[in-house]
Amino acid sequence: MIGGHLAPALAVIDALPKDYQVLFIGRKHAFEGDAGYSLEYKTITKLNIPFANITTGRLQRKFTKYTLLSLLKVLAGIVQAFSILNSFKPDVVLSFGGYLSVPVIFTAFIMRIPIVIHEQTQEAGLANRISSFLAKKICISWESSRKFFPKQKTVLTGNPVRNFQFSIFNFQLPKEDLPIVYVTGGSSGSHFVNILVEGCIKQLLESYIVIHQTGDSQVYKDFDRLQLIKDNLDPKIKERYVLKKFIDFEDVGSILNKASLVISRAGINTVTELISLEKPALLIPIPFSQNNEQLKNALLFRSLGLGETLTQESLGSANFLQKVKKIVNNINGYKIKDKSKTLINKNAAQKIIETIEYVKKSKKD
Repeated sequence: MIGGHLAPALAVIDALPKDYQVLFIGRKHAFEGDAGYSLEYKTITKLNIPFANITTGRLQRKFTKYTLLSLLKVLAGIVQAFSILNSFKPDVVLSFGGYLSVPVIFTAFIMRIPIVIHEQTQEAGLANRISSFLAKKICISWESSRKFFPKQKTVLTGNPVRNFQFSIFNFQLPKEDLPIVYVTGGSSGSHFVNILVEGCIKQLLESYIVIHQTGDSQVYKDFDRLQLIKDNLDPKIKERYVLKKFIDFEDVGSILNKASLVISRAGINTVTELISLEKPALLIPIPFSQNNEQLKNALLFRSLGLGETLTQESLGSANFLQKVKKIVNNINGYKIKDKSKTLINKNAAQKIIETIEYVKKSKKD
């Protein structure tokens, strides 16, 4: 039974033996109070994997006027988790972190269901730090995470990366010999990145084909606004702008394979995949990520020689455009300097599955 961050979860699902039954616990909607469906809901249900929606409170690092309400939501999440686990009766709960995992982990522990957690970041998320006390085993992606968890429970597996298929797109690209720039804000999109691109989209399209994944926020309605801009573009460049709310997971590998440059936030799963594929990128870390996590990820990526990073605080469309052009003009210079330092374990998914099997066997013994 798997819940949590989507990319590594999918990598493990793909590697599971065929006799495994999987239930994915996650969020049905991309944002709280937003009618748009989440990418994880769309992807998991498209794969015909049972999906259980859960709503719960976010963990509060300090007491505010929202703390009590958040605690009440966590209690509601525990009630939901009990109903879900009691119905599915899993042999093991595998969690990939995030605030949604906390009520599920707590409930699984009370129900005496063995727990395995996986930490993707270079350090440790708050949810996984809490869950580590209840887990049987803790899988980490980077050696730097080990100090945050009980040593006897912790095993270095690496961060699982999807087995990308370089297939035919489900959409057409212009047949022009131009560099392809892939812009993505992650599974939910990024309003800030969308605004950056909006401010210089005409200039970008003069030189590049742009594949832009916006997300489906019903609050900002970025996709709708950008679609209107596209509709009014000069026909000569209009077809160079491929605008999508979401990119199907079966298409992501092909896009990454064809793209000259990826523009993205700096979540650890995105960074891991870019390193694995040795794909040049311009990373824009979220400035309010926990412990400045995304900046650390971006700096790791840059240190390998694969790309550049820009901080959001001083970034506008003009200097963004200038940086994109500079990178693309020198794209062959962005290569991994020392492949021994990539730190990507191609067998990470299998190592996590071996840990699950160990925990299952230990329960029977």
